[in-house]
Amino acid sequence: MKFLHVDMRRLVLVVVSVILMGFFLSFLNPCGFGTDPCTVMNLAISGKIGWTLGNWQATLNCVLLVIVILFGRDQIGWGTIANMFLVGYSFDFFTWVNSFWIPEGAFGSMIVRVAVAAAALLGFVVVASCYMTSDLGTSPYDAICFMIASHQKKLSFRVVRILYDGAVCLVAVIFGTRLGVVTVAMTFLLGPVIAWMKVHVVEKYLPLKKPEGVKG
Repeated sequence: MKFLHVDMRRLVLVVVSVILMGFFLSFLNPCGFGTDPCTVMNLAISGKIGWTLGNWQATLNCVLLVIVILFGRDQIGWGTIANMFLVGYSFDFFTWVNSFWIPEGAFGSMIVRVAVAAAALLGFVVVASCYMTSDLGTSPYDAICFMIASHQKKLSFRVVRILYDGAVCLVAVIFGTRLGVVTVAMTFLLGPVIAWMKVHVVEKYLPLKKPEGVKG
């Protein structure tokens, strides 16, 4: 577990990053092109049961966390806790705030939808890369995927991730969601794109080296 001897810069980075993930998702969702597979599934389920995304996502993450504690506790850290609660509730908050200042019908234009979706998607990828670069633990959703990949040798992590996200998209479809182009693209490209962003953008322009002798 990654809770001790934490560099405060990385802790601040992970908290700000997961809040901004919810912020960008609040703009990406009304564009109608879909979001990341996990959020698409959670929006579909929360919509069916009448919960907010934050409440449903927190509940699901708590269930998944039990599995991670039992079989992959090395994946857990402050980043895990932050992601469990702040992404969903940030999405709820910013969606509520946006309802006061974004005019009704603002997303009716295809040009507006494409422009907003492109900007929000870029922002989401950047802050997701920052969150992962902090190395303070992964979300329960991501940790489950790492655990599956590590317990089998036939498939690479990239293939496991695509199958994992694909299964999540199938759940979203079962709950009545139509998959958008962004969701389909994220299913196949989110992992590689975030990995590229980590190396060529985040670690290059926002280096957060661990202090000597510090673990986690």
